[in-house]
Amino acid sequence: MITKSLYFSAVMALTCSIGFGQDAKKQQDIKSIKSMCGCYEVKFNFAETFQYPKDTLTYKPSPTKHESGLEWVELVEDTPNKIVMQHLLIVSDDMIIKHWRQDWLFENTDFYAFDKNTSWKYQKRDKKDVKGQWTQKVYQVDDSPRYEGSATWVHVDGQNYWTNTTDAPLPRREHTKRNDYNVLKRRNIHQITATGWNHEEDNDKLIRDNSGKDVLLAQEKGMDVYTKVPDIKCIAAQNWWKENTVLWKNVRDKWQTLFDRHKDLNLEAKVDKKALYSLLFDLKPDTKKADTDAIIDKFVK
Repeated sequence: MITKSLYFSAVMALTCSIGFGQDAKKQQDIKSIKSMCGCYEVKFNFAETFQYPKDTLTYKPSPTKHESGLEWVELVEDTPNKIVMQHLLIVSDDMIIKHWRQDWLFENTDFYAFDKNTSWKYQKRDKKDVKGQWTQKVYQVDDSPRYEGSATWVHVDGQNYWTNTTDAPLPRREHTKRNDYNVLKRRNIHQITATGWNHEEDNDKLIRDNSGKDVLLAQEKGMDVYTKVPDIKCIAAQNWWKENTVLWKNVRDKWQTLFDRHKDLNLEAKVDKKALYSLLFDLKPDTKKADTDAIIDKFVK
């Protein structure tokens, strides 16, 4: 006979076991995410695979792209529910380019979904829809929003990966060259490997009208391969970040106040014929926060 006390003990044991399993899974997620930090030799590869234009005679597909570089991924913030990583591209010891940034948030419910052009729609999701998931929020070089999506990290058969589909602006490699589409639907896969990690993409180039209707123009395949190398090879980027960390924290903090309004976000592409990243990149490391705030405010409609 199962007594009331024995039943209670069994339920408590099962509850503790489930809780332990969930915590172990989360710690495994965190380990995978943070393993993307460090010094990497990166190969960027993109190829347009299929085209669906109405005018097939004049359409020009994007050329296949193969580029490489040395990149430092700095761990900027590390808390149980938020991990912030800044990518820094090393052109030379004297030329460091602040590249993209990725934030990982556990069971996040606040989203900025890309609409088209320079507009993002705020969305609030239910907690049950993101239970156990991590949101990857990707930012432009000036820390303005780019794209974000939520999904579960998978650890099975020796594989560790996260995959998500979400809308995004045109990639930097195309936004100054192409104006025949305005949304890139990204299928992102981040996979941890024995030598580093891969960022695999299967993307749709979409034409989105004001009613939200999409027309598929073309598709592309992307494969960015990050191969781990000794951290000392990225010492120039590490030193650059130490010198500029306060400036960019001020920029991130300003953007966060805008995100915390939980309202749709519409930005100007340029102000006085200059892009936001151009103005911020020209600033000295000791620029006051009031000055960076003022620059960003000019771009918010």
